[in-house]
Amino acid sequence: MVYEAMLLFGIVFVFGFIFDVTTQSKSALMLRHGRQAWLFLVIGAYFVFCWSRSGQTLAMQTWRIRVTDLDGGKLPLVKAIVRYFLAWMWFIPAMALDYQFGLKEWPMVLVISLGITGWALTSRLDKNGQFLHDKLAKTCMIQVPETAQSSVES
Repeated sequence: MVYEAMLLFGIVFVFGFIFDVTTQSKSALMLRHGRQAWLFLVIGAYFVFCWSRSGQTLAMQTWRIRVTDLDGGKLPLVKAIVRYFLAWMWFIPAMALDYQFGLKEWPMVLVISLGITGWALTSRLDKNGQFLHDKLAKTCMIQVPETAQSSVES
């Protein structure tokens, strides 16, 4: 997730700039909800495009993992969209708790960290080690075997 976040930084920066230029926004608080919705869609487009095209983002290629349909085939567009929305469950329950209790600073970080850890532990409940959002979206994360070319170079 950290590597993916580093790659997303560039996408968010560029499309945030495009948003600011087109809306003539002079402050980060100006049109905040519009900016959040825009970036949600942009990030979604990145993931959905990558997952439905090759099953991998750049970070997933580095870690040699791929998201597939349950039969191991290419991920259909609809399933990629559903998976994107369900993947937000890593954060949304904890963010809702933060909002409900008005948490700020370290307590907020702690609750979000516990939420992420809790969601990660859902993979322990599945016999194949799949996360709950993959189970619900009827998708599967698989390890991509090393190619003969990369083993020759090593």
